[in-house]
Parts: sequence; C-alpha cells; structure tokens
Amino acid sequence: MYQGKLQESPLGRILAVSDGHALVGIWFVGQKHDRGKIKESINMEGDTICDAAIEWLDGYFRGERTEFSFPLNPLGTPFQKSVWKKLLEIPYGEVTTYGQIAQALAKEKGIEKMSARAVGNAVSRNPISILVPCHRVVGKGNSLTGYAGGLERKKWLLKFERKNKSKASHC
Repeated sequence: MYQGKLQESPLGRILAVSDGHALVGIWFVGQKHDRGKIKESINMEGDTICDAAIEWLDGYFRGERTEFSFPLNPLGTPFQKSVWKKLLEIPYGEVTTYGQIAQALAKEKGIEKMSARAVGNAVSRNPISILVPCHRVVGKGNSLTGYAGGLERKKWLLKFERKNKSKASHC
C-alpha cells in the first residue's frame, strides 16, 4: 500500500508518495504523468518518509535546502532509472542538456552514441519532481523544452534556484 501526503507550494499542490520504505513520487497535482505507474489507491495519511519529503520541500521553497537523506525508489524501467540517477548529479542552480546526459550515459555504457530523444522521454517520466531535478534539463542552446509540471513551473524553478544558489545549504 502506498502512503501519500498533499502539500501546498508556491507552484500549486504537491503530492508526495512513499511505499513505506522510500519515496516513490512527488507530483504537482494534475500534472502530466501524475502518479506515474501507481494504479492502486494511496492512503493519504502519509508516513515518516512523506513527512520528511514535505519538510524538505518546505525548506527548498524557502531557498534553504538542496540535498536530502531519505531513500528514493522511483518506479520505472532500468533505462529510466539510469537517466534519473544522472539527474541527481546536476548541481543546484545549474542546467544540462538532454544531449549531455545522453553522452555521459553512452560513455558509462561503453557505447558510441545514445539518443538524446530517448533520454528526453525518460526525463519526462521522472516521478520525483524537484528532488530528482528534471527541471534542470534544457534543450540544445539552453532552450526551455518540456516539463511534465508545465513550462511556467520549470521557468519558475530555474529562476528560483539561480536566485537562491548562494543561500541554499546542503543539508
């Protein structure tokens, strides 16, 4: 059974969901791919992991938190998980491109090339918004491209992080 908790944020309501052992999702309510691969009902009483995620989000939106210590278990394919792991390496307040992620993954796998489009599809399915920072991925030439939570939220998050980069701690 999944546990969930809703929280208000400057960008709308956010749903944090855990499997009782790790955080499996954070979605803006109503966003594209809302609840990802979770088909069963969610107990909305929350748990300690949901509480920790909500507390972290509160600190994040105050510009005070960039790192977290609770476990993550995003539900996805092995390829998607490899892309989402790369997202965790993007520093707070900075961006990378789909192509750069594809190049890094290709190098790790010892292959010549990987599709930036395949990376983009995996990024778009990221079930843990903000903590796994898919909003920090941009298109070629730093163009703002898709974000499951909406481009306005992506713009807001990038601007917010740039503004708070020196203030945020790594706790």
